Amino acid sequence: MTDFDAYLNDFIDRCVKEDVGDGDHTSLSCIPADATGRAQLIIKEDGVLAGVDVARKIFNHIDNGFSFEQILNDGDRVKKGDIAFRVQGRTQALLLAERLVLNVMQHMSGVATTTARYVAKLDGLHTQVIDTRKTTPGMRLLDKMAVKIGGGGNHRIGLFDMILLKDNHVDFAGGIDKSINRAHDYLKQKGKDLKIEIEVRNFDELDQVLAIGGVDRIMLDNFSPAQTREAVAKIAGKFETESSGGITMETLRDYAECGVDFISVGALTHHVGSLDMSLKAY
Repeated sequence: MTDFDAYLNDFIDRCVKEDVGDGDHTSLSCIPADATGRAQLIIKEDGVLAGVDVARKIFNHIDNGFSFEQILNDGDRVKKGDIAFRVQGRTQALLLAERLVLNVMQHMSGVATTTARYVAKLDGLHTQVIDTRKTTPGMRLLDKMAVKIGGGGNHRIGLFDMILLKDNHVDFAGGIDKSINRAHDYLKQKGKDLKIEIEVRNFDELDQVLAIGGVDRIMLDNFSPAQTREAVAKIAGKFETESSGGITMETLRDYAECGVDFISVGALTHHVGSLDMSLKAY
């Protein structure tokens, strides 16, 4: 079993427990235990589909007797009226899975659709739009999967797979030099090989980082496009560059045209609407 499978199984178990409590008394009261049914997932809004593979795993985790007919794939552009999949099995289990499947797929498709809109703004440029840790609690891997389905990239997954020295880290550590040096000392002591990124808030901090070195990426936080262009010229290929802080759909391309390698956008995952869809008997 992969780490993702273990994560997903735990996620499904927690969601079902939260929803069912001591029993789905509605279904138990009116649906015979041996009854079977079938349903199809209907798209009700144009967008980018995400979560089909996860939906299949949800159904199989809840009841391995389901028959799942996949029609559309993750990443497909969908329009109102499209059918993503059909599923058949025990009716009680189908009703139990219904809301969890819809909640996950609607949310993931909303993230993928939003991401695809940002990605389209960067057509022809080398800059990649990436996500942040501003994800739905308990759904981070699903959020980040949806970003990739929408054509974006993932920043770090969590606090464990990269060192990101942000403004508070720098301030609490006592400055740029101390934060970088302590990060290297820590990695050496722990025998870890992690990339180091540091956030800078102005040109003074940028100059300090350029003088010290020892990082893989520099995040330009709340720089204007003009400042970003100047900063990228200063860095001149020495380190990867990332723009962050208040960048919107309207300003995204202006920043990308400055030559940054990455633009991180929290709104990919924390400021999205769900893509409308329904799971209906047929």
